[in-house]
Amino acid sequence: MTNANCWAHARRAFADAVKAADKKNPLSVKTSVAYQALQKIAEFYRIDTELKELPATDRLTQRQTRIKPLVEDFFAWAKQQAAECAVPPKSRTGQGLNFVIHQENYLKVFLTDGDIPIDNSASERAVRTFCIGKKNWMFHNTAKGAGASALVYSISETAKLNNLRPYYYFRYILTELPKYCDKKGNIDPAKLDQLMPWAEELPEECRKPRRS
Repeated sequence: MTNANCWAHARRAFADAVKAADKKNPLSVKTSVAYQALQKIAEFYRIDTELKELPATDRLTQRQTRIKPLVEDFFAWAKQQAAECAVPPKSRTGQGLNFVIHQENYLKVFLTDGDIPIDNSASERAVRTFCIGKKNWMFHNTAKGAGASALVYSISETAKLNNLRPYYYFRYILTELPKYCDKKGNIDPAKLDQLMPWAEELPEECRKPRRS
């Protein structure tokens, strides 16, 4: 397992500092360490967004060529700011510098693998509905209930990743699963391959309409 840190979290302290800055003095804001940090990180994102549609191998090559030098420059700059005590260490900007410096190796991991995203925003968006809904859904007051809901949610999210419509997919597998049961109610795992979210045998109604 490889720990890859999230640049969206790395920029958060700097964003907080800019938000709290005196907006009546825009020049002061734009020359601040926090603003400069955000601008440098924004350039990583701008380039990485351009690489979104590339195969992982090509994306990695482009990251190494175009983004890595910027990342190296960012960390050299951040360490210089911290060494010169350009900002109070306990300020939000100071905390941001301290965080990125100590997490440097983990924040660079996305430069070593084209499949590793620059942040985990997609994962957070995927679980947001679940985290909000669990306050209102039933059966979350026991470990077994939480386990059962996590299982269902995992199937739902996997269906989405395979361009399926979760409602129709659930309806299909719940209709088909009883047909696979023997007299004792057991199912041969090998027979489940054609029910998986990535199976080609799934009916067309389970799939999202293709864009023209």
